[in-house]
Amino acid sequence: MSVPEIVRIGHVVLTVADLARARHFYVDLLGMNVLHEGSGGIYLRGVEDREWSLKLELGGSPRVRQFGFKVATDSTLDELERLAVDLGLPHRRETERDRPAMLRIQDPFGFPMTYYYQSVRHPWLLQRYDLHRGPGISRIDHVNLFCPTVADMGAWYQQRQGFRLTEYTEDKHGVTWAVWMHRKGNVHDLAITNGTGPRMHHFAYWLPDGNRIMQLCDILAGARAEAHIERGPGRHGISNAFYLYLRDPDGHRIELYTSDYLTVDPDFEPIRWDRDDIRRQQLWGGPAPKCWFTEGSMVESEDGGLVPTTESVLTGVPTYIS
Repeated sequence: MSVPEIVRIGHVVLTVADLARARHFYVDLLGMNVLHEGSGGIYLRGVEDREWSLKLELGGSPRVRQFGFKVATDSTLDELERLAVDLGLPHRRETERDRPAMLRIQDPFGFPMTYYYQSVRHPWLLQRYDLHRGPGISRIDHVNLFCPTVADMGAWYQQRQGFRLTEYTEDKHGVTWAVWMHRKGNVHDLAITNGTGPRMHHFAYWLPDGNRIMQLCDILAGARAEAHIERGPGRHGISNAFYLYLRDPDGHRIELYTSDYLTVDPDFEPIRWDRDDIRRQQLWGGPAPKCWFTEGSMVESEDGGLVPTTESVLTGVPTYIS
Protein backbone atom coordinates (compact mmCIF):
# COMPACT_ATOMS: atom_id res chain seq x y z
CA MET A 1 0.00 0.00 0.00
CA SER A 2 1.45 3.38 -1.00
CA VAL A 3 1.57 6.14 1.56
CA PRO A 4 1.50 9.93 1.07
CA GLU A 5 4.88 11.62 0.92
CA ILE A 6 4.88 13.89 3.96
CA VAL A 7 8.09 15.90 4.29
CA ARG A 8 8.03 17.42 7.78
CA ILE A 9 6.10 19.35 10.38
CA GLY A 10 5.36 22.79 8.94
CA HIS A 11 3.35 24.92 11.32
CA VAL A 12 1.03 25.23 14.30
CA VAL A 13 -1.93 27.61 14.55
CA LEU A 14 -3.00 28.63 18.06
CA THR A 15 -5.80 30.84 19.30
CA VAL A 16 -4.97 33.24 22.09
CA ALA A 17 -7.11 35.47 24.30
CA ASP A 18 -4.87 38.55 24.14
CA LEU A 19 -2.77 39.06 21.01
CA ALA A 20 -0.59 41.81 22.47
CA ARG A 21 0.26 39.67 25.49
CA ALA A 22 1.05 36.66 23.28
CA ARG A 23 3.18 38.87 20.99
CA HIS A 24 5.21 40.09 23.94
CA PHE A 25 5.96 36.52 24.97
CA TYR A 26 6.88 35.12 21.55
CA VAL A 27 8.52 38.18 19.98
CA ASP A 28 9.90 40.33 22.79
CA LEU A 29 11.01 37.51 25.10
CA LEU A 30 11.63 34.49 22.82
CA GLY A 31 12.85 36.60 19.89
CA MET A 32 10.71 35.04 17.16
CA ASN A 33 10.47 36.92 13.88
CA VAL A 34 7.29 38.58 12.59
CA LEU A 35 6.37 37.91 8.95
CA HIS A 36 2.83 39.30 8.85
CA GLU A 37 0.74 41.08 11.44
CA GLY A 38 -2.78 42.41 11.72
CA SER A 39 -5.52 43.02 14.24
CA GLY A 40 -6.64 39.39 14.14
CA GLY A 41 -3.37 37.48 14.05
CA ILE A 42 0.37 37.38 13.76
CA TYR A 43 2.56 35.03 11.70
CA LEU A 44 5.96 34.09 13.16
CA ARG A 45 9.04 32.06 12.23
CA GLY A 46 12.50 31.11 13.40
CA VAL A 47 15.64 32.32 11.67
CA GLU A 48 15.95 29.11 9.61
CA ASP A 49 12.26 28.91 8.66
CA ARG A 50 11.67 30.22 5.13
CA GLU A 51 7.91 30.12 5.75
CA TRP A 52 5.82 31.14 8.73
CA SER A 53 5.70 28.28 11.22
CA LEU A 54 3.51 29.67 14.00
CA LYS A 55 0.31 31.66 13.72
CA LEU A 56 -1.22 33.28 16.78
CA GLU A 57 -4.87 34.04 16.11
CA LEU A 58 -7.13 36.11 18.32
CA GLY A 59 -10.01 33.91 19.43
CA GLY A 60 -12.20 32.78 22.29
CA SER A 61 -10.94 30.00 24.50
CA PRO A 62 -7.29 29.13 23.77
CA ARG A 63 -6.99 26.08 21.53
CA VAL A 64 -5.01 24.51 18.70
CA ARG A 65 -6.71 25.30 15.39
CA GLN A 66 -4.46 23.07 13.30
CA PHE A 67 -1.17 21.24 12.98
CA GLY A 68 0.38 21.75 9.53
CA PHE A 69 2.53 19.29 7.59
CA LYS A 70 4.51 20.03 4.44
CA VAL A 71 4.06 17.45 1.66
CA ALA A 72 6.24 16.68 -1.36
CA THR A 73 3.88 17.55 -4.24
CA ASP A 74 0.48 19.08 -4.99
CA SER A 75 -0.74 15.62 -5.98
CA THR A 76 -0.02 14.42 -2.44
CA LEU A 77 -2.99 16.54 -1.33
CA ASP A 78 -5.22 14.61 -3.75
CA GLU A 79 -3.87 11.36 -2.35
CA LEU A 80 -4.62 12.46 1.21
CA GLU A 81 -8.09 13.61 0.19
CA ARG A 82 -8.83 10.17 -1.28
CA LEU A 83 -7.70 8.64 2.01
CA ALA A 84 -10.07 10.91 3.93
CA VAL A 85 -12.96 10.03 1.62
CA ASP A 86 -12.26 6.29 1.86
CA LEU A 87 -12.21 6.43 5.66
CA GLY A 88 -15.10 8.87 6.02
CA LEU A 89 -12.96 11.47 7.80
CA PRO A 90 -14.18 15.10 7.95
CA HIS A 91 -12.09 17.14 5.52
CA ARG A 92 -12.11 20.32 3.43
CA ARG A 93 -9.89 22.42 1.21
CA GLU A 94 -8.69 25.68 2.76
CA THR A 95 -6.44 28.63 2.01
CA GLU A 96 -4.24 30.60 4.39
CA ARG A 97 -1.89 33.53 3.99
CA ASP A 98 1.14 32.34 1.97
CA ARG A 99 -0.53 28.90 1.63
CA PRO A 100 -2.90 28.96 -1.40
CA ALA A 101 -3.92 25.29 -1.22
CA MET A 102 -4.32 23.28 1.96
CA LEU A 103 -6.24 20.18 2.92
CA ARG A 104 -7.63 19.95 6.45
CA ILE A 105 -8.46 16.50 7.83
CA GLN A 106 -9.85 15.67 11.25
CA ASP A 107 -7.92 12.46 11.82
CA PRO A 108 -9.53 9.33 13.33
CA PHE A 109 -8.33 10.42 16.78
CA GLY A 110 -9.82 13.92 16.66
CA PHE A 111 -6.74 15.99 15.74
CA PRO A 112 -7.02 18.81 13.14
CA MET A 113 -4.26 18.03 10.65
CA THR A 114 -3.59 20.32 7.68
CA TYR A 115 -1.41 19.47 4.69
CA TYR A 116 0.13 21.85 2.13
CA TYR A 117 2.74 21.95 -0.61
CA GLN A 118 2.74 25.49 -2.01
CA SER A 119 3.99 28.22 0.28
CA VAL A 120 5.47 31.68 -0.23
CA ARG A 121 9.18 31.57 0.52
CA HIS A 122 10.65 34.51 2.42
CA PRO A 123 14.28 35.63 2.62
CA TRP A 124 16.35 33.43 4.88
CA LEU A 125 17.40 35.00 8.19
CA LEU A 126 19.86 32.31 9.26
CA GLN A 127 22.93 34.38 8.37
CA ARG A 128 21.39 37.78 9.07
CA TYR A 129 22.94 37.70 12.50
CA ASP A 130 22.38 41.42 12.80
CA LEU A 131 18.64 40.73 12.92
CA HIS A 132 18.71 37.88 15.44
CA ARG A 133 17.07 38.55 18.77
CA GLY A 134 17.00 36.61 22.01
CA PRO A 135 18.45 33.09 21.75
CA GLY A 136 18.04 32.90 17.95
CA ILE A 137 15.28 30.28 17.69
CA SER A 138 15.99 28.33 14.49
CA ARG A 139 13.09 26.26 13.16
CA ILE A 140 9.97 24.37 14.06
CA ASP A 141 10.82 20.79 15.02
CA HIS A 142 7.87 18.71 16.26
CA VAL A 143 4.55 18.42 18.03
CA ASN A 144 3.66 16.10 20.91
CA LEU A 145 0.03 15.07 21.34
CA PHE A 146 -1.98 13.52 24.18
CA CYS A 147 -4.05 10.53 23.04
CA PRO A 148 -5.89 7.87 25.08
CA THR A 149 -5.08 5.20 22.46
CA VAL A 150 -1.38 5.67 21.78
CA ALA A 151 -0.72 2.31 20.12
CA ASP A 152 -3.65 2.69 17.70
CA MET A 153 -2.73 6.24 16.73
CA GLY A 154 0.94 5.38 16.32
CA ALA A 155 0.11 2.43 14.10
CA TRP A 156 -2.26 4.56 11.97
CA TYR A 157 0.34 7.24 11.29
CA GLN A 158 2.98 4.66 10.46
CA GLN A 159 0.76 2.59 8.17
CA ARG A 160 -1.37 5.32 6.56
CA GLN A 161 1.02 8.28 6.48
CA GLY A 162 4.47 6.74 6.38
CA PHE A 163 5.85 7.99 9.69
CA ARG A 164 8.82 5.99 10.99
CA LEU A 165 9.15 4.95 14.62
CA THR A 166 12.31 6.07 16.44
CA GLU A 167 11.65 5.58 20.17
CA TYR A 168 8.83 4.26 22.34
CA THR A 169 7.97 3.50 25.97
CA GLU A 170 6.36 0.32 27.25
CA ASP A 171 5.29 -0.90 30.65
CA LYS A 172 6.22 -4.30 32.09
CA HIS A 173 3.23 -5.85 30.33
CA GLY A 174 4.38 -4.69 26.87
CA VAL A 175 1.72 -1.96 26.62
CA THR A 176 2.80 1.12 24.65
CA TRP A 177 2.58 4.44 26.55
CA ALA A 178 4.26 6.81 24.10
CA VAL A 179 5.82 6.85 20.62
CA TRP A 180 8.16 9.18 18.72
CA MET A 181 7.92 9.18 14.91
CA HIS A 182 9.60 11.16 12.16
CA ARG A 183 9.50 12.12 8.50
CA LYS A 184 12.40 14.58 8.21
CA GLY A 185 15.21 12.41 9.57
CA ASN A 186 15.68 13.44 13.19
CA VAL A 187 13.99 11.93 16.25
CA HIS A 188 10.47 13.16 15.58
CA ASP A 189 8.02 15.35 13.77
CA LEU A 190 5.15 13.78 15.72
CA ALA A 191 5.10 12.25 19.20
CA ILE A 192 2.08 10.68 20.89
CA THR A 193 1.82 10.45 24.66
CA ASN A 194 -0.70 8.60 26.78
CA GLY A 195 -3.27 10.85 28.39
CA THR A 196 -6.68 12.45 28.17
CA GLY A 197 -7.15 13.51 24.57
CA PRO A 198 -7.20 14.64 21.92
CA ARG A 199 -5.08 17.50 23.26
CA MET A 200 -1.70 19.02 22.45
CA HIS A 201 1.04 18.37 24.96
CA HIS A 202 3.52 20.77 23.33
CA PHE A 203 5.04 22.08 20.13
CA ALA A 204 8.78 22.56 19.78
CA TYR A 205 11.40 24.74 18.14
CA TRP A 206 14.99 23.70 17.52
CA LEU A 207 17.97 25.82 18.64
CA PRO A 208 21.63 25.45 17.64
CA ASP A 209 22.94 24.39 21.08
CA GLY A 210 22.25 24.20 24.78
CA ASN A 211 23.91 27.54 25.47
CA ARG A 212 21.07 29.26 23.59
CA ILE A 213 18.57 27.61 25.91
CA MET A 214 20.53 28.79 28.94
CA GLN A 215 20.58 32.28 27.41
CA LEU A 216 16.79 32.23 27.15
CA CYS A 217 16.54 31.31 30.84
CA ASP A 218 18.62 34.38 31.64
CA ILE A 219 16.44 36.55 29.37
CA LEU A 220 13.29 35.37 31.14
CA ALA A 221 14.87 35.92 34.55
CA GLY A 222 16.05 39.39 33.58
CA ALA A 223 12.54 40.29 32.43
CA ARG A 224 11.09 38.86 35.68
CA ALA A 225 9.23 36.36 33.49
CA GLU A 226 10.78 33.22 34.97
CA ALA A 227 7.30 31.98 35.93
CA HIS A 228 6.89 30.93 32.28
CA ILE A 229 9.46 28.16 32.89
CA GLU A 230 7.64 24.90 33.62
CA ARG A 231 10.45 22.36 33.41
CA GLY A 232 14.18 22.29 32.75
CA PRO A 233 16.64 23.03 31.44
CA GLY A 234 17.71 19.41 31.26
CA ARG A 235 18.50 16.49 28.98
CA HIS A 236 15.98 13.87 27.92
CA GLY A 237 16.94 10.21 27.80
CA ILE A 238 14.43 9.82 24.98
CA SER A 239 15.82 11.78 21.98
CA ASN A 240 18.99 12.81 23.92
CA ALA A 241 17.71 16.37 23.52
CA PHE A 242 18.67 19.31 25.72
CA TYR A 243 15.37 21.00 26.52
CA LEU A 244 13.39 23.73 28.21
CA TYR A 245 9.60 23.76 28.58
CA LEU A 246 7.69 27.02 28.83
CA ARG A 247 4.02 27.88 29.21
CA ASP A 248 2.84 30.87 27.17
CA PRO A 249 0.33 33.40 28.55
CA ASP A 250 -2.59 31.22 27.37
CA GLY A 251 -1.19 28.03 28.85
CA HIS A 252 0.07 26.52 25.58
CA ARG A 253 3.28 24.56 26.19
CA ILE A 254 6.34 25.20 24.00
CA GLU A 255 9.60 23.28 24.12
CA LEU A 256 12.97 24.71 23.12
CA TYR A 257 14.94 21.73 21.86
CA THR A 258 18.43 20.80 20.62
CA SER A 259 21.10 18.08 20.41
CA ASP A 260 19.03 15.14 19.20
CA TYR A 261 20.33 12.74 16.53
CA LEU A 262 19.83 11.52 12.94
CA THR A 263 17.42 8.70 12.09
CA VAL A 264 17.74 8.60 8.29
CA ASP A 265 19.04 5.03 7.95
CA PRO A 266 16.30 2.81 6.51
CA ASP A 267 17.28 0.02 8.92
CA PHE A 268 17.21 2.26 12.00
CA GLU A 269 16.09 0.18 14.97
CA PRO A 270 13.56 1.91 17.28
CA ILE A 271 14.76 2.37 20.85
CA ARG A 272 12.64 0.94 23.66
CA TRP A 273 12.35 2.59 27.06
CA ASP A 274 10.70 1.19 30.17
CA ARG A 275 7.83 3.37 31.30
CA ASP A 276 9.21 3.51 34.84
CA ASP A 277 12.82 4.28 33.90
CA ILE A 278 13.07 7.87 35.11
CA ARG A 279 16.08 8.45 32.82
CA ARG A 280 13.74 8.41 29.83
CA GLN A 281 12.31 11.81 30.78
CA GLN A 282 15.43 13.23 32.42
CA LEU A 283 18.73 11.53 31.65
CA TRP A 284 20.27 13.03 34.78
CA GLY A 285 17.48 11.68 36.97
CA GLY A 286 14.72 13.58 38.71
CA PRO A 287 11.00 13.52 37.92
CA ALA A 288 8.91 16.02 35.96
CA PRO A 289 6.13 18.07 37.58
CA LYS A 290 2.70 16.41 37.62
CA CYS A 291 1.26 19.10 35.30
CA TRP A 292 3.66 17.93 32.58
CA PHE A 293 1.72 14.64 32.45
CA THR A 294 -1.80 16.02 32.91
CA GLU A 295 -2.19 19.49 31.35
CA GLY A 296 -2.48 20.27 27.64
CA SER A 297 -4.21 22.43 25.02
CA MET A 298 -7.63 21.56 23.62
CA VAL A 299 -7.94 21.10 19.85
CA GLU A 300 -10.50 22.48 17.41
CA SER A 301 -13.19 20.35 15.77
CA GLU A 302 -14.23 20.55 12.12
CA ASP A 303 -17.18 22.81 13.05
CA GLY A 304 -15.02 25.30 14.96
CA GLY A 305 -15.85 24.02 18.43
CA LEU A 306 -13.67 21.99 20.76
CA VAL A 307 -13.18 18.27 20.30
CA PRO A 308 -14.49 16.43 23.40
CA THR A 309 -11.81 14.55 25.27
CA THR A 310 -11.69 10.97 26.47
CA GLU A 311 -9.70 9.66 29.41
CA SER A 312 -7.12 6.98 28.76
CA VAL A 313 -7.78 3.39 29.76
CA LEU A 314 -4.17 3.31 30.99
CA THR A 315 -4.25 4.39 34.60
CA GLY A 316 -1.51 5.83 36.72
CA VAL A 317 0.98 8.57 36.00
CA PRO A 318 4.75 7.92 35.94
CA THR A 319 6.81 9.31 38.79
CA TYR A 320 6.33 13.05 39.17
CA ILE A 321 6.92 16.01 41.46
CA SER A 322 3.71 16.76 43.35
